[in-house]
Amino acid sequence: MKLLQINSVINTSSTGRIAEEIGQKALALGWESFIAYGREHNRPSDSKKIRIGNDLDIKLHGVRTRIFDNHSLGQSSRLATKKLISEIEKISPDIIHLHNLHGYYLNIEVLFNFLKTSSTPAVWTLHDCWAFTGHCTYFELASCNKWQTHCHHCPISNKYPASYLIDRSKKNFSEKKEIFTSLKNLTLIPVSHWLKNLIQKSFLKSIPTSVIYNGIDTKIFKPYFEQVLRKKYNLNDKFILLGVASEWSVRKGLEDYIKLSKELDNDHQIVLIGLSQKQIRELPENIIGIEKTENVVELAQYYSDADLILNISYVESFGLTTVEGFACGTPGIVYNATASPELIDKSTGMIVEKGNIAELVSAIKQMKDTGKSHFSEACINRVKKYFDKEKQYQDYFDLYNRLINNRN
Repeated sequence: MKLLQINSVINTSSTGRIAEEIGQKALALGWESFIAYGREHNRPSDSKKIRIGNDLDIKLHGVRTRIFDNHSLGQSSRLATKKLISEIEKISPDIIHLHNLHGYYLNIEVLFNFLKTSSTPAVWTLHDCWAFTGHCTYFELASCNKWQTHCHHCPISNKYPASYLIDRSKKNFSEKKEIFTSLKNLTLIPVSHWLKNLIQKSFLKSIPTSVIYNGIDTKIFKPYFEQVLRKKYNLNDKFILLGVASEWSVRKGLEDYIKLSKELDNDHQIVLIGLSQKQIRELPENIIGIEKTENVVELAQYYSDADLILNISYVESFGLTTVEGFACGTPGIVYNATASPELIDKSTGMIVEKGNIAELVSAIKQMKDTGKSHFSEACINRVKKYFDKEKQYQDYFDLYNRLINNRN
């Protein structure tokens, strides 16, 4: 049996790590595993790697997007995608599993025209909202619901995938609707019930859809007791509030962490992981900023050292960092926004209204007074019950086998 996955990156960030771990599961089950990707080509993988295009292709795709707002459409990455299709035909996979198709590396029209002619079942894990909008990956910050009828005059066309000259959102919407609904052997996998509910309001609503939560490697994400973070930054007596993201932005609540830092005394320490060097330089002195780490054991050690994992993001399609923290025995606080409340209950943390810094400070005090040890066992058990990668990824292979058997 052969599995071929397509994603913007390989074995890095949340989606790249998820694809890598699904590939590892395939290999453990005796399948062959291939991952086709566009970016971060120096990352190792246990699967057979297929690079889609090259760095120049990505740059040209980015330039066209900035001017014409035709991300993943038009002439962008057509040749690179045709070469990918040639590789897929050689491999002849039993399942094609799609992840993030945006990212300046792929042409969706070329890819889906091929998938329409293929008898191979396709599974598409949706990690954001890009599939059913005319432009954006998330529309929450713009309070825009045009995607439910027909996108036009996009209020955030200058946000990823940014266009600075032309707003093509109306035409993009029409083309994506035609392309994505034309495939008869497609199954959608949103990573949260919040995202599934959005799909049911979109032009994708007629496509078979089933939620599979993202999985956590509990052999890596588990409690560590070396106190690496505390020793490295001399935080032995601090109450550590940890925030983690692969890329920090307004959506991730970066400004709220800064506001929060002004309301906390010196007994507390905010630590943010995944920042750029520029962002680190601009942080107030009472926040410790750390660049992105590809060392997942080190990341798990940092989670273990924290007293709370804060995920005060305004938009999350899942919220992987919250669950990674739980796996390390660290409770959390999340905003009452998008998918985040699905991950947490009273035994593992608290939910506060988004943007309410006073309520956030109060919740932190309550959690501190109660103590981390009160929550740790429940956090670990919640991950084992709902988010362990062995169970979650087995759900994918059960789906793969059903689709293959139905085809036959």
